[in-house]
Amino acid sequence: MSTVIELGTPNEKQDLFLRDTHRHVGFGGARGGGKSWAVRTKAVLLASKYPEISQMIVRKSFPELEANHIAPFRKLLGIGRPGCPFKFNESKKIIRFPNGSTIRFAYCDRDSDTDRYQGTEVDVLYLDEATQLSEQQIHDLNACVRGTNPKFPLRTYYTCNPGGKGHAYIKRLFVDRQYVGKEKPEQYSYIQSLVYDNKVLMEAHPEYVDELENLPEARRRAWLYGDWDSFVGQVFVEWRDDSNHYQDRRWTHVIDDFPVDASWKIYRSFDFGYAKPFSVGWYAVDHSNRIYRIREYYGCTGEPNVGLMITPQEIAKTIREIESTDPNLKGKTIAGIADPAIWDKSHGESIAEMMEQERIYFSPGDHARLAGKMQFHYRLAFDSMGIPMFYCFKSCRHFIRTIPILIYDEKKVEDIDTTLEDHIYDEARYLFMEHPLNPRKDIQKQMPADDPLNQWTTPRTTRGGIYA
Repeated sequence: MSTVIELGTPNEKQDLFLRDTHRHVGFGGARGGGKSWAVRTKAVLLASKYPEISQMIVRKSFPELEANHIAPFRKLLGIGRPGCPFKFNESKKIIRFPNGSTIRFAYCDRDSDTDRYQGTEVDVLYLDEATQLSEQQIHDLNACVRGTNPKFPLRTYYTCNPGGKGHAYIKRLFVDRQYVGKEKPEQYSYIQSLVYDNKVLMEAHPEYVDELENLPEARRRAWLYGDWDSFVGQVFVEWRDDSNHYQDRRWTHVIDDFPVDASWKIYRSFDFGYAKPFSVGWYAVDHSNRIYRIREYYGCTGEPNVGLMITPQEIAKTIREIESTDPNLKGKTIAGIADPAIWDKSHGESIAEMMEQERIYFSPGDHARLAGKMQFHYRLAFDSMGIPMFYCFKSCRHFIRTIPILIYDEKKVEDIDTTLEDHIYDEARYLFMEHPLNPRKDIQKQMPADDPLNQWTTPRTTRGGIYA
């Protein structure tokens, strides 16, 4: 006897998601896009179509998992009712279908939580609110997608909103479409789904859009329009990278590189790292006390937040080589500023002493964290003409990559989350504290009230095939 499951009717974007057969499928980008429904529906369709297929749905915390999936699945499948063919193992958190297919539920709060799933093997993985997971968690969980039945699809579905620890990684893959190593562009697709696409929600709760529209600008842009350059928890909401203004230098922090005026002072700032990346930044300060980041040397393997594991002497040799060849640095007097920790001698010769052997010298920087963060805000603030007190050369790609994605610590709510890639931030902070500014109010360029070409809200979609 067959069982009828009332799944409902997908909207246009959900339909694209259900039809998509790429190895990696991103879906969402804003609040109210119908992501959780799409995940549950896809899981039921695959479980019904492929006997003995194994699937796993992951959220950051168990309460989220219970509220968004386990409880709705119980209701959808009628689990617990007399004669229900679907069985739920309460201890293992697994739903078993009559044909032997399974849906497992998992949560990952800390990076170490993925250790619980090292032996888990699934055919299809759903990372619901994937940006709330770290890149390391996402990699570890994807290692579970290794089913051996050639008849089953091997896929990972990512639902996502801007913000969270995985923001930069998800944005790179699905929004910017920039791939590294063995990542294959043809394996990735992204379907943007906004609240406006969710007709059921719009009809049932039309006031929900009003609530989103009344949010502060950063949240409104992220939650309503799916703006990946603005997200909840972002520390430096002032940050702008607008290539249309690289030359006129208005309403952007990133600008074209240029030959630095010979009369400007040059500084070198340093944050040491071994297993984690180190960061060296060179800065020019003009006669108005405006700071320009003009060169960088970032000790990263290419994998985010993984250091080169080279000695202080090796770092110093490269610094000396850069300063003897770069046209903006060659022959200049360069003042060095660094994390005071490099003078620590508790384990023998200090890092500062090792670098001095290569004739690279530093003075201790001011390590005050909150004061340094505020100097960052003051530097990034725009005046009424769209001019900030800090610019970054477009060639400094690691600064451009890491600063916008920094988020607040969940416990130290006024400080940066130091588990993220904050090394360039720390290094720049020492320099900014060396040239403190008085508080400045940030004046933001406003989103246009009239958007006839839908330049702020045009969704990104992908073409799909049949439900499979």
